[in-house]
Amino acid sequence: MNIEIPATDLVILAGGQARRMNGMNKLLQQFDDQIQLSKICQRFKPEVQNIWVNSHRDSSIYKQIEPDIQCYSDEQTGFLGPLMGMKSAWSYLQSDYALFIPCDVTYIPNQVLAKLHRALQKNPQAQVAYVAINGDALYPFCLLKRESLPILQQQIQADKLSLRECFKQLYAQSAAFQKQSLFCHSINSLDELQQYKQMKAFRQMFVTN
Repeated sequence: MNIEIPATDLVILAGGQARRMNGMNKLLQQFDDQIQLSKICQRFKPEVQNIWVNSHRDSSIYKQIEPDIQCYSDEQTGFLGPLMGMKSAWSYLQSDYALFIPCDVTYIPNQVLAKLHRALQKNPQAQVAYVAINGDALYPFCLLKRESLPILQQQIQADKLSLRECFKQLYAQSAAFQKQSLFCHSINSLDELQQYKQMKAFRQMFVTN
């Protein structure tokens, strides 16, 4: 079923400390053939109104790579996680829908935005729909409605920063995707990055031979 996709902004979540990456800015790394920022922007440019980066650093570098993007920082300092990045977004975005994506994602499913909108429309009470890949919930990869803001604020004020728990109150829906031979859906450490690149090189060698 084809649906009319409402105006949606894209927000790349890159506001963390990347402690397990020794502080490396994951959005500027090249996991595959492209820098993460370019890979994500090029994938979604035809489908979204605006592209934002939620980050506390390197905004001038982002704009050199992708001149049309906009940047914002968390409204509160202290690295409070993706929930704060999502709450802060609504002070900047004009659209009533935001597609959030982690900066370290390795796999972006086809038709993901349309499928998330379909998942939201299945339940009138739902204010968020998130991606599940091979059965694993990837909560920061989600489509959020503006009307979710009061719940986000309540959770942060109560120091309850879990996306999973917050999303329960937002009547979360999931959009399921399958991907064979997917080593990991996101890169969380230098070890994972090394393993990901080794597995990718091995598969390419196997295909070539």
